[in-house]
Amino acid sequence: MRISVAADERVGVARELVEELIRRGHETLPHGALAETERDDWAWASEAAARDVAQGRADQAIVCCWTGTGASIAANKVTGVRAALCADAETAKGARQWNDANVLALSLRSTSTPELQEILDAWFAGAPSTEPDDQANITHLSAIEEGNQH
Repeated sequence: MRISVAADERVGVARELVEELIRRGHETLPHGALAETERDDWAWASEAAARDVAQGRADQAIVCCWTGTGASIAANKVTGVRAALCADAETAKGARQWNDANVLALSLRSTSTPELQEILDAWFAGAPSTEPDDQANITHLSAIEEGNQH
């Protein structure tokens, strides 16, 4: 799988995230502080990673900033992106299952190495629900993006 990865700083799990994704067999597209020539501010870095997903250059993305909040907000501004800020494995599992999240947001401040492993395990093992109610919610999100609120 091709994963776009963004961080605004090379601190915390940002240092090991790309290496861990490669170890798991994923191809990575680095942005922000993880790239050599890009602006590393969270809004720009997270937008770049989210656009990779929205435009088909990446299957999913992982965006990081100090709290993870700004990174998730920036990513969610890109049409077609459903970014979820996940602090634990259960949240990551639910984000994939019920929200069909395609961008994982992480806190560089509070995500430990063991938590990173658990979150990534849950994220990559997860799949979108096939339940009609869950699919209806995802369809409604798309309608909201298009300005067709019901």
